[in-house]
Amino acid sequence: MRLANFRMTLSLESNALNPLNRLFSCRVFNPCLPLCILALMSLPSFAADNENTRKPVAAKKPVVSAQNTAKSAAKPSPKASAKNTQKPRKSVKQKSTDTRPSFGRIAGLHQGADFLDLRSSVALVIDQDTHEVLIRKNDMAVLPIASLTKLMTGLVISDANLAQSEMITITQDDVDTEKGSTSRLAVGSVLSRGDLLHLALMASENRAAHALGRTYPGGMPLFVKAMNDRAKDLGMASTHYVDPTGLSSRNQSSATDLAVLVGAAYDVPLMRELSTSPGREVAVGRRTLQYNTTNRLVKSPNWDIGLQKTGYISEAGQCLVMQTKVAGRKIIMVFLDSAGKLSRIADAERVRRWVENQNVRSQVASADAAG
Repeated sequence: MRLANFRMTLSLESNALNPLNRLFSCRVFNPCLPLCILALMSLPSFAADNENTRKPVAAKKPVVSAQNTAKSAAKPSPKASAKNTQKPRKSVKQKSTDTRPSFGRIAGLHQGADFLDLRSSVALVIDQDTHEVLIRKNDMAVLPIASLTKLMTGLVISDANLAQSEMITITQDDVDTEKGSTSRLAVGSVLSRGDLLHLALMASENRAAHALGRTYPGGMPLFVKAMNDRAKDLGMASTHYVDPTGLSSRNQSSATDLAVLVGAAYDVPLMRELSTSPGREVAVGRRTLQYNTTNRLVKSPNWDIGLQKTGYISEAGQCLVMQTKVAGRKIIMVFLDSAGKLSRIADAERVRRWVENQNVRSQVASADAAG
């Protein structure tokens, strides 16, 4: 296009020149015309080459400051805004696991062998009526008993004949400062003494148990004294209590003593009823809380349980005591320092099958002797 315009311009100018100028233009411009054309054609490429050969200017790194950071955070980019509009992922809270060994494991009690290969460091199984010892394993060892303590708490409350309908308020004093455990009973919750006893025995509710002791006539010191006096009256010589919840590892006993406690608690109808309850709805203010038993065997059709209590703190391991009927016999079972929550249940299942098999063998032997 530039070449055509240039030629047209030259043509027009050449037509307007006089003869002398025409002669001069023909002699001067005609020889230079190719050179001029070449020069004009090379200008764009020269400019392009000159631009490409320039040294690139290094971009200055932005100075990061608290003010700039705040501005950038205040004005997110469109991409960041799009990402932020997405629903945040729910963070999964991992429960902290206490890996400290129990007192029983420290003492080496778990190394003891038994013919049923029980996972509990301590075990005792007796016939409730005849007091015959069916199975024993480290039954005299004195260990922390965790929430098995609540059986004595319930027994002392029952002995006192306090009004079960009296309303009790959960206070800051009932909050666990020993282990830092949580509770669904918020400070300020108001429940009857009967409901508190129910939750303590069935669901092992710590604040409920503490409130029972705190509101005992004379307060907590007299309540703990009553617990130890009752243990002494029952002949539980290896037992000592310091609180009504069992959160302290200083609540200690032996399997032999606990079997006595289970027998005494079984004689109280209210203790049997509340400890074997599968669940309970409790009205707390405008809310209704559903509590369930901590012992899954209570709901099993294979078990006839008359009284039970579970317990756990790291120092005690998993614990379980029960009064149950197996093969027509009233049996008291005590398992302390089990390796896991399911292990104590598995130990109870092993003992139940063993007692049933023993009963079958006894019947076969009696039939053979009679025949």
